[in-house]
Amino acid sequence: MENHWNGALLDEVETALKFAESMTWKGKHPIVQFVTTVYQTGVRLTRAMKEVEKHVQRLPTLGKWFVDIVPPALAVDT
Repeated sequence: MENHWNGALLDEVETALKFAESMTWKGKHPIVQFVTTVYQTGVRLTRAMKEVEKHVQRLPTLGKWFVDIVPPALAVDT
């Protein structure tokens, strides 16, 4: 998305949502929804995250938040 907004200042929720709604990837628009739910702190999602991690591929030279999330059919165990 960084390339799409090209350095524009995303200082308001509406601005970020408009940029996200207008982008495409492989000809498809994302589903964009602003979530206002307040989640309880201290809750661990260990079991759920193990399932999600099966679909996350990390590059060892990048930070832990730089990930590719791939469909189950394409996921490769690391």
